Amino acid sequence: MTNNVHVLEPTAELRSLMSIIRDKTTARGDFIFYSDRVIRYLVEEALNHLPFTETSVTTPQGATYAGLVPEGKICGISILRAGEAMEQGLRDCCRSVRIGKILIQRDEDTAQPKLFYSKLPGDVDQRFCLLLDPMLATGGSANKAIEVLLSHGVQENRILFVNLICCPEGIEAVLSAHPNIKIITAEIDQGLDENKYIIPGLGDFGCRYFGTLEE
Repeated sequence: MTNNVHVLEPTAELRSLMSIIRDKTTARGDFIFYSDRVIRYLVEEALNHLPFTETSVTTPQGATYAGLVPEGKICGISILRAGEAMEQGLRDCCRSVRIGKILIQRDEDTAQPKLFYSKLPGDVDQRFCLLLDPMLATGGSANKAIEVLLSHGVQENRILFVNLICCPEGIEAVLSAHPNIKIITAEIDQGLDENKYIIPGLGDFGCRYFGTLEE
């Protein structure tokens, strides 16, 4: 496994949460609740990969504590619409964090991912960016989103792509194009099927989370 890919420790607790959100019979309320728990783990892990500097504080007992403070500012960038489900997990960890949005859809003429909308913090080039999207399948949307960030002056090594599930094909597509980013994920699945869906996967995350599955 490349040093650019960081997978959450497969604890019994994490595997139980992933079992719930992967189960096709899981009710939407439970899917949201347990997905949010995994997202919180992922955000905490992503924050661990940011740089810190040493500091010292004085405790109420008058003693000095040698600690750390984050080095630099961060922001979240969600790839619409599924990435929006991860925004609250970031807010829960980083109060008043700035969040940008990128909408990428398939171009019907070229079958390639196309940027339809982006709204980013004005100083995004001065921030570490947590790029949020629950699933990394082919890597097309992720690469397009990364290109948008790079075009706004963000350095590649200041981008952390955070997702719940990815597959080897997506990892290869992203890191071959952008070798200096980091990928933070909960689990790596077997691969893609003939329809480019992740196997075993968990279905359409956005539809399950936002309640727009077709009956």
